[in-house]
Amino acid sequence: MNNKKAKTVIVLGSGGHTAEMMVVLNNLNKAFYSPRLYVVANTDKLSKEKVKQFEDSSSDHEVFEITRSREVKQRFVTAFFTTLLAFLNCFPLIWKERPDLVLCNGPGTCIPVCFAALILRWIRRIPKCKIVFIESFCRVKTLSLSGKLLKPFVDMFVVQWEDLVDEKSSYFGPIM
Repeated sequence: MNNKKAKTVIVLGSGGHTAEMMVVLNNLNKAFYSPRLYVVANTDKLSKEKVKQFEDSSSDHEVFEITRSREVKQRFVTAFFTTLLAFLNCFPLIWKERPDLVLCNGPGTCIPVCFAALILRWIRRIPKCKIVFIESFCRVKTLSLSGKLLKPFVDMFVVQWEDLVDEKSSYFGPIM
């Protein structure tokens, strides 16, 4: 990616995940991470509002909605099907946009986005796309389900607590 702009897909989840990602985004150089393509669940009104506030009048961003992978308290058996539907929603988006970077921090919505990017990377559609997963600040002793599923596949796996550091993770201290 050197000095060129990095087309960046940013996955937002509702509530705390979005709040944490906004902290990360406040520390990124918008000029470098451009354009920014936000992916939010279709039922997540809060995240769409946060993007609007963060981006203010900038024109180098877009918001895409996909089916929510898993609603709060949804059974894992049925979540498989909603996650598959979310994957089918985001696969054409990732195919068309061909991002340089996927940035996520653990909401269930990131699973189909990351796997779409991985598949397209494996078939050489987006061979240089990097995936960065930042484990949620609240995960102090164990990884989230999203983190456990994605850790073997992502290019950078960031944890915010020393107890979670291992050979496949990076630690920079708490972001919050």
